[in-house]
Amino acid sequence: MIGFFSYICELKKELLVGISISIIYITYYLVEAVKKPVIICRKGEFLDFLEEKVPLLNERYWPTPWCVESRLQTVIGSLLRTRLLSPVQYRREVLTLSDGGQVALDWAIAAEDGAGVKEGGKGGAGVMLVLPGVTGDARADYVRCLVAAAVQLRLRCVVVNYRGLGGLPLTTPRLYSAVSHSDLAEAVRAIEKKTDGPLVATGVSLGGLVLTQYLAASADSTPLLAALVVSSPLDVVRGSECIERWPVNALLSYHIARNLRRAVEAMRTLGAVLDWGALERCRSVRQFDSIFTAPHFGFPTVDDYYREASLRGKLNRVRVPLLCLCAADDPFQPLEVIPTAEAAESERVALAVTARGGHIGFLEGWWPSSPPRDHYLSRLAVQYFGAILKHPDILKLSNNN
Repeated sequence: MIGFFSYICELKKELLVGISISIIYITYYLVEAVKKPVIICRKGEFLDFLEEKVPLLNERYWPTPWCVESRLQTVIGSLLRTRLLSPVQYRREVLTLSDGGQVALDWAIAAEDGAGVKEGGKGGAGVMLVLPGVTGDARADYVRCLVAAAVQLRLRCVVVNYRGLGGLPLTTPRLYSAVSHSDLAEAVRAIEKKTDGPLVATGVSLGGLVLTQYLAASADSTPLLAALVVSSPLDVVRGSECIERWPVNALLSYHIARNLRRAVEAMRTLGAVLDWGALERCRSVRQFDSIFTAPHFGFPTVDDYYREASLRGKLNRVRVPLLCLCAADDPFQPLEVIPTAEAAESERVALAVTARGGHIGFLEGWWPSSPPRDHYLSRLAVQYFGAILKHPDILKLSNNN
C-alpha cells in the first residue's frame, strides 16, 4: 500500500512538471511566436492600401506550435508540402533567348482551365509569372501554392525555369545567377505577348532576388503591374555570412551547394572548361560562388558578385508595387540584415516581416496538410494581387521620391 501511494505521488510530480513545462511553452509561443506581421514602408498610398486591402497583414500569424524554430520551418515545410500537396500538370513552352540559350516556360494547366484559356492560345485572362528558388523549378513544393493562388484569381500561371533546370538541356555554356535578370526580361516580353490581361509576378528566394533586380533595372518600362517576393536575400552580402554559420545553417548551405554542383554538371556535355575537382570539393554556397558563379559571370571575386547581387541601395529604383514577405527568423536573412531603413523610405516597396516562418516555411495549424489554396503563401498572394487587380489606381503612384 505504501508503495502504491509513493507511485501516486511520483506520478503527480511528473504530471505537475509536465503541466508546468506546457504552461511555460504556451506562454512563450503566444508571446514570442504569435504576432502580426510588421509592415515596413514609407507612409503613403501604398502602405494605406496594404493595411486596408490585405487583411492577412493585419492578422496574427500562428506558426505550427511544434515547429516554430526557423530551421524546422524551413526543412519540414518543404518536406511536408512536397509529400502532401498534389503535383501540378504543365504545358511546356521552350523559349530561345537572344544568345541561343533556352529557358522552359511551364504553363500550369489547372490555372489555364480556371482562367478559361484554350491550350496554346492568347487570352484576355491575366498571367501570374513565378520564379522559383536557387535550384528549384516548376515542381517545387511552394510553386503548388502559388498555382493554387493563380486559379483563385482566375489568372494563368507560368513558371520560368532557369537555364539548365526543369529537365531542359543547356544549349550554351551559360547558367543562371542572382544577376540573370536579362533572361527574365526576355521571358517577360515573351509572356506579355500571350495575354491581353494584367501581368503580375512572384519570386521565391533567389527568384525574388532576380525579380527585384529586373524591376530595379527596368524602372517604368516593365509591363508588370505588381510583384510579390518571398524569403529573398535582399542583402546578399550580409545574408551570405548568415548562411555559413555553424552548425545548422552550414548544413543547409552544404545541401544547397550540392544541388548547385548537380546543376553545373549539365555543362559537361558542352565541353565547358571548369575546375571540376574544385567544384566537387565545394561544401558551402560561398565556396561554390567563389569557384564557379563569380568567374562565370565576370566578377573578379565572390564579394564583388555578392555586392552586385545585393538589393541594398536598389529598392528605391523599383517603380511598381512590390511586397516582400520575410520572416524575422529566416536563417539566411534574419531581421538584423534586412534593409528595413531603405524600405521605410520607399513608397513602392513594402516589407511584411513575420516573427516566425523560417526560409519559405510559413507553416500554420497543428498539422499543415491543408489544400494548397489555404497555405499562407497562397492566401497572401490571393489577397495582395486580388486587391491590386480590383484597385488599379494604386499603380498610379507619384514619381516623387
